[in-house]
Amino acid sequence: MRRHELSDREWAVLRSILAEHCKRQGGGSDSNRLFINAVLWRIRTGVPWRDLPERLGKWNSLAKRFARWAEKKV
Repeated sequence: MRRHELSDREWAVLRSILAEHCKRQGGGSDSNRLFINAVLWRIRTGVPWRDLPERLGKWNSLAKRFARWAEKKV
């Protein structure tokens, strides 16, 4: 586990909460975990979306997804 990422224990709790609120098409649980890790990385480091590590996903897709979740108050 990296410093800015969820532990397996943290993810187990959050996954059950998200399952109730996020009925996504495709992607699924692994995609949600990667997305949450990207959001945590951004919050903890203060970097703009463009500067997130590529291993977390495409920055523009992450930013759009964050905006959708924020709009839906996830």
